[in-house]
Amino acid sequence: MAKNIYGGGSQTNANGLKFEQETDLRDALLKIPGYAVQGNTLYFNGNFIGTIACKHDLYRVLLEPNGVNHKEVISKKLLPDEAIYLESTKTVFIIEKKFQNVAGSVDEKLQTCGFKKRQYSKLFSPLGIRVEYLYIFNDWFSHPQYKDVLDFILENNCYYFFNEIPLNFLGLPHMN
Repeated sequence: MAKNIYGGGSQTNANGLKFEQETDLRDALLKIPGYAVQGNTLYFNGNFIGTIACKHDLYRVLLEPNGVNHKEVISKKLLPDEAIYLESTKTVFIIEKKFQNVAGSVDEKLQTCGFKKRQYSKLFSPLGIRVEYLYIFNDWFSHPQYKDVLDFILENNCYYFFNEIPLNFLGLPHMN
């Protein structure tokens, strides 16, 4: 099991984006002092820092305006739960949220991270944008039966976190 070295606990709002099943990235960011969102544009202390998007907005807001037609690059459109592009690092973080309380079909979906990261990388490489792919899980996925899948995620250069995403992992600024 990967140790959380990025903070959290009693400092969740200071150090991380806290997620629940119904929480979206926009709502999580707005709970942190200094952040504002207008449309898909993300600001910290009044300064532009990036773009947030989910599902089809990834294409409408980030790819199509920059001349990338997904049909010319990949054979099937992928729809991320959430994505955040940070201008300072030229990185887009693809975020998939998985929450459940019983074993089910999501188990096998976790094994697609390497393929999906590769597909997203094909879309963003013409723009010089690096792709990181990560999961945000609820505690259900900390059960021992997920050890092999969690190891596989890391072996495929993807990441996972439980219940929150550390701000410093994303490279997001925060108040001291």
